[in-house]
Amino acid sequence: MNDASNLPPIPPVAHPLDAHPLDALSAAEIAVTKQVLADAGLLGEGGLVSHIVADEPDKAWLARWRPGDPVRRRTRALIIPGPELTMIETIVSISEATVVEQYTIEGMRPALTMTEAMFAVQACLDHPDYVAALARRGVTDLSTVQIDPWPAGAFGLDAEVGRRISRCISFIRETPSDNGYARPVEGLLVHVDMGRHEVIEVIDHGVTTLPVEHARYDVESVAAMSTAVAAIRPDLRPIVISQPDGPSFTITGNLIEWQGWSARIGFDPAEGIVLHQVTIQDGDLVRSVAHRLSVSEMIVPYGDPGPVHGWKNAFDAGEWGLGRMTQSLELGCDCLGDITYLDAVMANEQGDPWVVRNAICIHEEDTGIGWKHVDLWSGGHETRRGRRLVISHIATVGNYEYAFYWALHLDGTIQLEVKLTGIMSPMAIEPGSEPPFAVVVAPGIAAPVHQHLFCVRLDLDVDGPDNTVVETNVEAMPMGPANPWGNAFRAEPTVLATERVAQRTTNAATSRSWKVLSSTARNRLGQPTGYKLMPTMATPTLLAHPDSPIGRRAAFAQHNLWVTPYRADERRAAGEFPNQHVGGAGLPAWTAQDRDLRDTDIVLWYCFGVTHIPRPEDWPVMPVEVTGFLLLPVGFFDRNPALDVPPTSGGACHTG
Repeated sequence: MNDASNLPPIPPVAHPLDAHPLDALSAAEIAVTKQVLADAGLLGEGGLVSHIVADEPDKAWLARWRPGDPVRRRTRALIIPGPELTMIETIVSISEATVVEQYTIEGMRPALTMTEAMFAVQACLDHPDYVAALARRGVTDLSTVQIDPWPAGAFGLDAEVGRRISRCISFIRETPSDNGYARPVEGLLVHVDMGRHEVIEVIDHGVTTLPVEHARYDVESVAAMSTAVAAIRPDLRPIVISQPDGPSFTITGNLIEWQGWSARIGFDPAEGIVLHQVTIQDGDLVRSVAHRLSVSEMIVPYGDPGPVHGWKNAFDAGEWGLGRMTQSLELGCDCLGDITYLDAVMANEQGDPWVVRNAICIHEEDTGIGWKHVDLWSGGHETRRGRRLVISHIATVGNYEYAFYWALHLDGTIQLEVKLTGIMSPMAIEPGSEPPFAVVVAPGIAAPVHQHLFCVRLDLDVDGPDNTVVETNVEAMPMGPANPWGNAFRAEPTVLATERVAQRTTNAATSRSWKVLSSTARNRLGQPTGYKLMPTMATPTLLAHPDSPIGRRAAFAQHNLWVTPYRADERRAAGEFPNQHVGGAGLPAWTAQDRDLRDTDIVLWYCFGVTHIPRPEDWPVMPVEVTGFLLLPVGFFDRNPALDVPPTSGGACHTG
């Protein structure tokens, strides 16, 4: 299948003079990578490519690089040569069209592959024990069966030893328009060897009545089920967003520039959107804010302890891939206004270029009042509108959708907003029953309690790489001679000097936040320039016990904040290979060194998310729930950086 003799020769990619080391990976570079791997005999029959990604240059090397200097372009490829727990990682030089480094990785599992997931589905349908289990539930038409392979986790079961496995769950959908998750085949699990495409065991925990509602949610079905005169709202009039002069940003390759901001937009199969080299213009200075911003990992742990659902814990970045599960976006549906789209270029599991059209949406949004004051003495009033530049993508990971919106604001704020929607992973129940760890959302359907916990990797370089992290808590002062009226409170700073000290949780009662302060730059008041990481919404931590299987594997979610010294190879919060890993990798292992964090190049890891107690209103499709955070300039500028925003044209909301 991957015989190098059948592949036409592909010359090395010649990069133009204006190329940048952080340019997005191109289809030509992926094609060169595949041929180099094939020529080296690394793509054998039956082998799969887990990923091909740009090998990002070393940070120190990038700092020395200047436009016009030679561009070093390399790719990293992870190859799955067969069914065993062996992988091959390579570094390929694109300019030289050769493998420059090669490693063998033993005992780890890659992310689940779509190719093997399809084989797993067919293996279930071909197995007599599975067919018999369906028949016990009255299901004989296999064409109506939907099978979802899930990451298996790590529970010390015999089926897990020495294998790459998935646990398959089943649903019934009689027509293509059925809600695929409305009729779960409760109690039936299948363990499948992903590499060998064979069923290990079929586990039947007993028959539960199949729910009867199809819970369709398309326009025609919603209209048909309604008893109202007008089934679909007739009086919701369109909102039209127009920018007759075009948007205020420019894009050159993957470099975006807007209102003083500059960033390079990357895309990773696991992380999705990556923002590189984020800077902002301040007068005559171009000032660094961040080197690299991305979603490092996320975990969806379920709270039902029973054998049918207690194993459900999905690392949607490390086990599936938020980037490779991204979807093409549609104007007027996913994005509204004057939209610019970027494609995402990745490699498929055969190593060929794979392009997701319109994967990234870029547009400006009005955010309401940016600043305002009415002078009651003079009668003068000034109002300026706020605006943000939004860079977004949406991933569909099985039943759930996750929409990620990175935003740059006029006042120097950086924001990440995550919107959760899609369909809950439900359980079938006998009518009238009330499960203790789930909420009944429809007749015969309950949704287990669960969490969605995200961990972002924030490689901030606030006015350069040497920074220090300071925690701020607001403390009320005791009454006494210095506080006779009992009204005093003040902000108390604490330097987070080492990695263990820097393992922190949020505290709304003390308005806790964390500042990243420059070790070298000062503002006009002599204060260190900085940016503040500010929680804006609910920030739960992992509710599972630290010694539980998922508690060990997702230990990164036990704290809201971790801080580490920058290391190029410390990229994933749960380690590079969380699939079936027993735990302890990633942040717990790195921070056990308790390295010094003062006046050095540091990385913040911020964990936030949602504890989802389902409600009937979340069925059959969940309305969007929002989570996220802000990075606010604090002493970074000498005054309000949005003072120079022009008033709204027409002069209606300002006076001279």
